Amino acid sequence: MNATRIRASLQAGVRGLGLSIISVVVSCFLFSLTLVSLVLVVIGLGVFTTPHLLGLVRRWADRRRLLAGTWSDVRIAVPYRPLPADVRGGITGQVERTTLMLKDPATWRDVQWLFVDMTAGMLTALLPALFLFYPVEGVAVAAGLWRALADGGGTYWYTFVPVSGPGTALLVLPVAAVILFFGLRYNPVLLGLHFRLAKYFLAPTAEATLAQRVEKLTETRHDALDTSAAELRRIERDLHDGAQARLVAMGMNLGTIEALVEKDPAQAKKLLAMARESSAEALTELRDLVRGIHPPVLAERGLGDAVRALALRLPVATEVEVDLPGRAEAPVESAAYFAVSEVLTNAVKHARADRIWVDIHHAEKMIRISVTDNGRGGATVGGGSGLSGVERRLGTFDGVLAVSSPAGGPTMVTMEIPCASF
Repeated sequence: MNATRIRASLQAGVRGLGLSIISVVVSCFLFSLTLVSLVLVVIGLGVFTTPHLLGLVRRWADRRRLLAGTWSDVRIAVPYRPLPADVRGGITGQVERTTLMLKDPATWRDVQWLFVDMTAGMLTALLPALFLFYPVEGVAVAAGLWRALADGGGTYWYTFVPVSGPGTALLVLPVAAVILFFGLRYNPVLLGLHFRLAKYFLAPTAEATLAQRVEKLTETRHDALDTSAAELRRIERDLHDGAQARLVAMGMNLGTIEALVEKDPAQAKKLLAMARESSAEALTELRDLVRGIHPPVLAERGLGDAVRALALRLPVATEVEVDLPGRAEAPVESAAYFAVSEVLTNAVKHARADRIWVDIHHAEKMIRISVTDNGRGGATVGGGSGLSGVERRLGTFDGVLAVSSPAGGPTMVTMEIPCASF
């Protein structure tokens, strides 16, 4: 048994003891107040207290979710329905908020969890502490504490060992050693049982998960349609203002040349040169437009080489690391490419960075991309920023975006897109 396992077992015992105490105190307190507040809803007073109490319950449950992931790697998703942002103030708003929270099935599962947490939850959290500290009592009993415990000719029981004298007191030591060995070996597992019990009540049900999934798909579908419509408008505008205008001008020049070719050959040659320049510029604009729709290097060489080519055109030194076992589906590659392109554009425009690092790899059926710069930081998602567009683009594929950008930098943008095709 190595030092790391022993340290983890000791931590589990101490954490379990703290959880058992706080579970009884806080959960019992919140459970009692919540029941009273729910009863008072009938006479109207609970309308003012219930939203605040349920908010405290949710924060307490969220804290337990955080500890579950941090201490035992038990992931518990948040099941609550979002409250509308336009809930009114005053009495009407309080009634509406109370109604919405009470209609949420997760609210009632939270109340059930409070009761379980202060009873069975307390016991499951106490188990690691018992396996850690009960052997200490056994050592103390063998060292002479048995005299005080068995004072008056009685018998003190340490588990199944009756202690009534020095001989029987020594029998406690092997029992305490076995309990301690079990605790040092299995305490992290026992602490995980506490969090799995909490997960049974605090995690979303299958129905809630399906409802959230449908809502998310509906939202991303609308975003995808909006994005596609905006992209079509951009292409139409670029064609109208760029290549189309040049082609129209070139056609007019050719008509003039046709009229001047016999009367003024010199002027006709000048107009031919202008028409040739216009055709070259129109071709360049069309190539740029096609590259903006789907870069040829992406179609021919894949995501890694396309991002490397993109990095070469940046005015900032950019390092690209790629570890992909093959090619993903074309829509996934396209979404990943344009997401990286937008993030790099933001870094160049706003971060004031002089170095950027891009890492692209595949793990756990995900394409994971991180873009890091040494700029000034302060990047956020929302408010119509470019990162909001990236988040919407990734959301179409069930992808996620995470941003870490403290003031002063550095900024790290992490993107994940499900991809099981490798």
